[in-house]
Amino acid sequence: MPTYVRRYLEEHIKKDLQKKMVFIGGPRQSGKTTLAKHIIKQAGAPLTKHYMTWDALEDREHILKEEFPAGPGYLILDEIHKYSRWQQTVKGLYDKRGNELKILVTGSARLDLYRKGGDSMQGRYYFYRCFPFSVKEIRSSPAEALDHLFHYGGFPEPFLSADEKEVKRWSREYRTRLIRVDLRDMERINEIDLIERMVIRLPDLVGSPLSVNAVREDLQVSHQSVTRWLNILENLYMIFRVYPFGSPRIRAVKKEAKHYHVDWTIVSDKGKRFENLVACHLLKWCYFLQDSEGRNVELRYLRDTDKREVDFVVVEDGKPVYFIECKVSEKDISPALHYFKLKFPQTKAYQILLEGRSDWVNKEGIRVCPAYVFLNELV
Repeated sequence: MPTYVRRYLEEHIKKDLQKKMVFIGGPRQSGKTTLAKHIIKQAGAPLTKHYMTWDALEDREHILKEEFPAGPGYLILDEIHKYSRWQQTVKGLYDKRGNELKILVTGSARLDLYRKGGDSMQGRYYFYRCFPFSVKEIRSSPAEALDHLFHYGGFPEPFLSADEKEVKRWSREYRTRLIRVDLRDMERINEIDLIERMVIRLPDLVGSPLSVNAVREDLQVSHQSVTRWLNILENLYMIFRVYPFGSPRIRAVKKEAKHYHVDWTIVSDKGKRFENLVACHLLKWCYFLQDSEGRNVELRYLRDTDKREVDFVVVEDGKPVYFIECKVSEKDISPALHYFKLKFPQTKAYQILLEGRSDWVNKEGIRVCPAYVFLNELV
């Protein structure tokens, strides 16, 4: 496996930096800083001059004094959103020197929360969410890439270690860091131990509609607390939820969301881990289309009142454009997938296989193929 993986956002960021600032958010340790530094190195610029991070004392002092490198070129401001007045600082820098500096701001959960709230820099930047590795990014055969991702996850450090023991250690430390450090930075909350208990429980519930009431009873806390904690975990990019797609034509269920983990290696069940891996690939693709092209694309799932269910539906402008059903091995086409394909004949339908190697299309237009074939068409 490679020691450096060329990231899917690289060329888009370079292009957009010619016009505005670029902000990069996304999960902690997903490769944002490495990507930013790689862009600087490719431009032949020294990191010591063009990279500043709030976490380094010397850089922090320069930022507080608003002392930035002279002359044109790239400027990376890493983790600057930890500074309470960062918005005013970056806005002033761009307004004064935006014609000569290509400003790239990187950060994690709090940077994305800023974007969702009031935005004093509207129109001055493009925003991208950088997610862990996916099949198409890996410079090996798609089948080998999928196998590697399935066992070691998509986060750069454990992926490149290719050691299952190191993956488990990294995953435990990552969870602890998010809950005990990042969560405290974002929220005033005292029930850290209960949240950690919930996080340990959640991987067993992947792939099914998540009952907040069941989790509440398990933890002996209020419905409101569990709802709030799930929102916090989603804001931290630890989990994400996929909501049902509703259509009166199929009497769709419109209630409970399913949830998945950005670190799918914590899901022990083989079928659920595979479904989680596919969910991450699809969400990453939807975010990419939103961020790079402004398209109104969402990831949903499909379930009707007769309990027919398709794992994922990609929806654009309110219409289903892809149905995706996940299977570990080769089986007959899912009856639910067949049913919904007949209801929506224009929607592309796939049944993708973790272990199977067949690739064929039935008379209704449902394609059965290896998962790596489908995932290699995304980003």
